[in-house]
Amino acid sequence: MSIDNDPYKEIRPYNDDEIPAALERLINDEDFINAIIKYRFSHKPAWFKKLVSPAIQIYLKFKWSKLKTVEDIQREVELYMGSTLEKTTNGVTYSGLDKLDPEQSYLFISNHRDIAMDPALVNWGLYNNGHRTVRIAIGDNLLKMPCATEMMRLNKSFIVKRSAKAPREMMKALGLLSSYIKHSLDTNNSIWIAQREGRAKDGNDLTEPAILKMFNVEGRRQKVPFGEYMKSLKIVPVSISYENDPCDIAKAKELHEIEVNGRYEKTEFEDIESIVKGIIGEKGRVHVSFGSVITDNFETPEEMALELDRQIHSLYRLYPVNLLAAGKQSDAITDEVEANFASKLKQMPPGAQQKLVEMYANPVAKKSNLDLV
Repeated sequence: MSIDNDPYKEIRPYNDDEIPAALERLINDEDFINAIIKYRFSHKPAWFKKLVSPAIQIYLKFKWSKLKTVEDIQREVELYMGSTLEKTTNGVTYSGLDKLDPEQSYLFISNHRDIAMDPALVNWGLYNNGHRTVRIAIGDNLLKMPCATEMMRLNKSFIVKRSAKAPREMMKALGLLSSYIKHSLDTNNSIWIAQREGRAKDGNDLTEPAILKMFNVEGRRQKVPFGEYMKSLKIVPVSISYENDPCDIAKAKELHEIEVNGRYEKTEFEDIESIVKGIIGEKGRVHVSFGSVITDNFETPEEMALELDRQIHSLYRLYPVNLLAAGKQSDAITDEVEANFASKLKQMPPGAQQKLVEMYANPVAKKSNLDLV
C-alpha cells in the first residue's frame, strides 16, 4: 500500500522508509533541542545554552545516522529504558507473560498511572521475553508540539484524536481508530491502550466502557455481535503497580484544587513536565502483571469493563505504602516507609494530604472488594 492510498497515514506510527526523514525533522526542531538543553543543562547560563545547541544537533546527527528502521528505533529505546529503570527503580518484575504466545497479537488494556512509563514498561517486559513490542495509543492532547508528535510516531505510537468535537468529525475519528486497531491486530501487531482517558490520579483503576464501545465501532460496521467481535481482539488486561508515583504530590494537589474550586487549569506544557517527571523520578519497586485473554462472551461494554476491572484489581501488587495508607497492620510497614510517607504529606496543604492518602489506599480497597486482602 502506498502512502497516498494509506487510510491510516494521519494517525499511524512511521514505517521504516519514513524513519530517516522524521529523525532529520527532529534534529532541526528548535523546540526539541531547547527541551534537551533545558533538562540536560538547566543550571548553565544562557550563553552556554546558545553555544551548545549546534553541538547537540551535530551529536544527534552522528548518533542517529545508523537508525534506519522501526526496529532500530526500538533497540535504541530499549537501551535507554534499561539505564533509566536501573537509575529510577528498585527493580521491575513481571508475571503472566508465560501464558501468552509470542507469535500472537494481543490488545493489551492496562490501568493508567503514568503517561509514558505505563506503555514503556509493558514494552520492556514484552521485548525482554521474546515478544514483539506494541503499537501505543496516545491522545493528541499530549502532542501540542510537532517534536512530540515526531517522537511518539517514531516509537510505534498512533494518535487518538480526542480534540475532535463536532459529532460527524468525532464519529469519523472513532471509526478510523477502531478500524486501525483491528487492522493492526490482523497484521500481527499488538496494541497497548489505557483502560480510561487520562491517568487514574486517585488510584481508582476503573475501565471506561466508552473505550470498549470505540473498539466495537469496526465490529458494528462488519455486523459482528459485540461479544464475538471482542473475543476476536484477544484482549489481555494488564495491571501496573508502582511502589512510588513520582507525580503523586502533583496529582493530589490537582485533585484537591478540583474539589475546592470545581476545576483545575493546566499550564501549557504541564503534560510534558509530567512525562519527564514520570520517566526520571524515583519509582521504587515496579510490578507488571499480564492477565488472561478474555474469552467469555460479554453482551455489553459495561459487563466486559467489570471483567477488565476484576483482573486488573486482582493482579495489582500492593506495597507497604499502600497498606500504610489504608490503615492496615503489617510487619512490612517499616519506620522508613512511615517516614517517607510523612515527608510527602508535609509537602502539601491538609486537604491535599487526604487525596494522597486515598491515592495509595484505593488499590487496597479494590482488592478487598474482591476478598483478596
